[in-house]
Amino acid sequence: MSIPYETSDDAPNLPQVSSERWFEYTVRAQPHHTDYAGNIWHGSYLTWMEEARIECLRSIGIEFADLVALGCDLPVVELAVRYHRPLRMGTAAVVKTRLLEMNGVRINWNYEIKSPDGQELYAKAQVTLVAVERPKGKIMRQLPPLLKQALAELTAPI
Repeated sequence: MSIPYETSDDAPNLPQVSSERWFEYTVRAQPHHTDYAGNIWHGSYLTWMEEARIECLRSIGIEFADLVALGCDLPVVELAVRYHRPLRMGTAAVVKTRLLEMNGVRINWNYEIKSPDGQELYAKAQVTLVAVERPKGKIMRQLPPLLKQALAELTAPI
């Protein structure tokens, strides 16, 4: 699991929301994230995006455990990733995420994984989640009010 690190001045150790409504989550590429050549394995990017999304929700008061307790799950139903350049072992990166739109119970997120200075783009992605009623495994008719209200904060004008 990648968590924000605390040893470098070039990357903050706390997640944050920028003025562009991007939530930023800092990671460092560890050996277990890499392939045999020292490049980050493609699946590691997905893990980092999930972590950034969960931390973004936490930053607006939504704990994923609380959603589970409400009987709601948010599985990924669509995923598109464009890898631009390899990220190497030991390198820091910033996973930027933002809520693109809510369409009923579909929630679309955008991602960019960049160098801490923003000069290098490693990957871009779009992920669609859908709200599912956990006990029945069926798509919900509407988002739980707590989630809908919190997500509206992410799309509100600054």
